[in-house]
Amino acid sequence: MDKQPLTTRELDSYTQEGSVSTRWIRVGMDTGGIAAGAQEVYDTLIEARDASGLDIDIQQTGSVGLSYADPVVLVGGDDVPTLVLGDMDAESARELFAGYFRDGRLLDDRVIATKNRGTGFDDTHQAVILVKDTGDGDSHHRTTIFRNLILEELEARGLEQKVAVYRALDMGLYHRGVCVQMLPSRVTYASVTGTDVRRLVDESLRHGMVLEDLLVPGGDPQERISMRNCGTIDPSELESYLRAGGYQGLKRALVEMSPEQVIEELKTSGLRGRGGAGYPTWLKWKNTRGQESDRRIVICNADEGDPGAFMDRSILEGDPHSVLEGMLIAAYAIGADTGFFYIRVEYPLAVKRVQKAIRQCREAGLLGENILGTGFSFEAKVRFGAGAFVCGEETALIASIEGRRGSPEPRPPYPSIKGLWGKPTSINNVETLATVSAILEHDGSWYAGFGTEESRGTKVFAVTGKVRNPQLVEVPMGTPIRTIIEDICGGAGHGSPIKAVQTGGPSGGVIPVDKMDTPVTYEALLELGSIMGSGGMLVMDESDSMVDVAKFYLGFCVEESCGKCAPCRIGGFQMLSLLKKIHAGDGMVADLDTLRDICVCMQTASLCGLGQTAPNPVLSTLKYFEHEYLDLVTTPETVTPSGKGRKNA
Repeated sequence: MDKQPLTTRELDSYTQEGSVSTRWIRVGMDTGGIAAGAQEVYDTLIEARDASGLDIDIQQTGSVGLSYADPVVLVGGDDVPTLVLGDMDAESARELFAGYFRDGRLLDDRVIATKNRGTGFDDTHQAVILVKDTGDGDSHHRTTIFRNLILEELEARGLEQKVAVYRALDMGLYHRGVCVQMLPSRVTYASVTGTDVRRLVDESLRHGMVLEDLLVPGGDPQERISMRNCGTIDPSELESYLRAGGYQGLKRALVEMSPEQVIEELKTSGLRGRGGAGYPTWLKWKNTRGQESDRRIVICNADEGDPGAFMDRSILEGDPHSVLEGMLIAAYAIGADTGFFYIRVEYPLAVKRVQKAIRQCREAGLLGENILGTGFSFEAKVRFGAGAFVCGEETALIASIEGRRGSPEPRPPYPSIKGLWGKPTSINNVETLATVSAILEHDGSWYAGFGTEESRGTKVFAVTGKVRNPQLVEVPMGTPIRTIIEDICGGAGHGSPIKAVQTGGPSGGVIPVDKMDTPVTYEALLELGSIMGSGGMLVMDESDSMVDVAKFYLGFCVEESCGKCAPCRIGGFQMLSLLKKIHAGDGMVADLDTLRDICVCMQTASLCGLGQTAPNPVLSTLKYFEHEYLDLVTTPETVTPSGKGRKNA
């Protein structure tokens, strides 16, 4: 890119350029992908491209969310549909390059079928059939059998040279028997039997008829807004973000709107903070702007510390410019001239990509003085968190940036009134800012069209634990938990049935399986005794002890407590001691009441959100799984003759 500052006209020109090559490959090079071997896959593809002399654009990208399938590769171009392949390695990368870009050949057990399923055929020739048995057990064997049946039927009709059949890695359908997807139409059939194969080939392939009794209609339940570019752009290149429409939201804000109008646009959108508390973003901005001060500050809270959570990390690694653009818009709205990314040092790749994004924007004139010639000036910096969970709390984060010990302060005053260095400060998390840039690119009413009346928009969840396909999921608010766990992530793993789901990380509650039809909203989760949190979603099965779960999360909170206030410091320790006592079989029924009493004390008297929400795992497991506690505690019937411990059952 030219080192001269960008003008609004030059900014617009990038969105009109389109792709840089007619054929392209993207390799998921986030932390998870690299750990699974994506670097070797990327290097192999580059080597194969250079040796072939073909004009193929190969780039790194962020996570597409399919963590279970890392390393993930996307292939596509102007004249071919985009395909996603998973579980790639160096050998399969060489095979893909040698086959796909020469004659369209794919690989068995690598292609992930799209969930944006078609409902009819046009005049386009169906060139590929994906097949997979979605049941449990020896599904690979049954998949191979049906693949051979389809091949035999194609050969009988002289179509074996025109239609290729591949075993799919994943169909996005589960417990639906044998499933088939045709490309490029994306028409998808489920519960296909041996007798259906002839109909599939003769009626669908040859005559373009849809088999309505087998058709799986509908689109992808996911809706990507904050993760809109993850997996599709090169996160290390500003030009890639600009070609995807990047910084158009900033341009609209600076050129067409006043700061007050930007805040009103956020109010229309209904966006609430995605860090966990769910406070209306527009109101936080309005309060910050409304303070009399010589300067104001904006902070991006990227101190993601929940066990198993990787939403913010993935956005920063896959689309750092969307977050930086959101920060710039926030700064314009509140009247800030400085912003800080507070990123935990355990996220080196996120740190590297954010720092590079800042350098690129500074060179392009999107940071610094007189941005886009509008008179607005702003500078962004990175500060590191040392891994203290409590520094995710706003006042502790501020103390850390200031060089003080990261421990919470009493509120009020809130940071919007008195924040960093005593100045009015707006603190927004990564997902919030990535969403802000999308809202300004479109408008507030567009975003408000997703979700529910009280919980607008979409939410990203990191689904982990005893689930078939752990992954990042972004869904409209109001989507049932069951849809996320079963329809998107495939339900239980290959062990026992699902027992419960925990949302909100260490501060969240445990939700039993019979409540999984609950919609994901701030209000519905609170009613169940859980919270939205930043977006962790842990699946547990029948082999998991709920007492163990409560003990684990409380132990985490005790370890991470700053120790500043007595309710959290002493209450957490006492509760953990009781849970250990109960788990060892030495507890009494009365201990359960003591646990509840301490929980109430911590909720009402703790200084910050860590202590106030740390009791949630204990309270929710007591509420829904009290029998597991009772099975462990000592009652008059289980006391030994000596009066100590439990009798052996």
